[in-house]
Amino acid sequence: MSGGVKWPLSILLVLVLVPDWSGIDRLPLLSRDAVVHASAYVPADGWPRRVGSLTPIGAVSLRANDPAFGGFSALSVRGGAATLLSDGGNYVQFAIRGDRMATRAAGSLPQGPGTGWAKESRDTESLAVDPRSGRAWIGYERANAIWRYSADLRRAEAHVAPAAMRDWPMNGGAESLVRLNDGRFVAIGEQARDGRARQALLFSGDPTAATTQLARFRYQPPAGFSPSDAAVLPNGDLLVLNRRFSKLRFHAVLVRIAVGSIHDGATVRGAVIAEWGPPLIGENCEGLAITRERGRTMVWVVTDNDLAWYRPTLLIKFRLD
Repeated sequence: MSGGVKWPLSILLVLVLVPDWSGIDRLPLLSRDAVVHASAYVPADGWPRRVGSLTPIGAVSLRANDPAFGGFSALSVRGGAATLLSDGGNYVQFAIRGDRMATRAAGSLPQGPGTGWAKESRDTESLAVDPRSGRAWIGYERANAIWRYSADLRRAEAHVAPAAMRDWPMNGGAESLVRLNDGRFVAIGEQARDGRARQALLFSGDPTAATTQLARFRYQPPAGFSPSDAAVLPNGDLLVLNRRFSKLRFHAVLVRIAVGSIHDGATVRGAVIAEWGPPLIGENCEGLAITRERGRTMVWVVTDNDLAWYRPTLLIKFRLD
């Protein structure tokens, strides 16, 4: 067989074995053998006593023995353990013991929109977890869809692409997804098509259930900022994390929204309770979680280093006063 025949056959084999290959490199997948390590992080000028309504507790810089580690856009903390979800469908779960981490699991979501070959089909931006069962709901930005997974994230159980989300910007979809204390869900889009208010939805229950009803509302972030995540406070109110990129650095503000203000047709605004930027934290704050410890409310934030080896992945802990 001549060399002129072998070349097209090799291309044919690629197309058969990888049917959705489009000439781009495969999305980096996090190995199940990845081990998380942590080192204490202190800003160059030290931690201030207060950051708005927050008291800094501390922070760690996270790393792992895997180049796919990083790029985290969502966070859950429950039962003394954290789950970090990247914007490429990778996840890592570890127990928190002071400034030490004990890795429990790592890997990539087994199913989702598309094939999972490229980032476009695994652009996971938000995470909501049932505090009792551990089931997880994940928002896919480019697909404008929500998928439900088992507690270990190894099995997809249901999914939906709500008609109300179809006109959300392709790269500005469900950046925030939160389960309220009463079992309802809130999804907030990152970008706006008109004006500054972001499109948002209030689900009466599990977004993937056929019987769930939804209401449309809008969220008005502080000027110049976009929402990157949300979490629910013990009394039911929402905290929304917002970020702004300016002069090659990131700034963040936390906004508190009264849950009673969220209803069909509403445009909701909140009160800024904290804000920060360089030199304190100049990284991209993407994930937000709330926990209770000895009767106090703790606020957790994780940063997205965009898989850049020279930028840290920070896990920061505050107390809400």
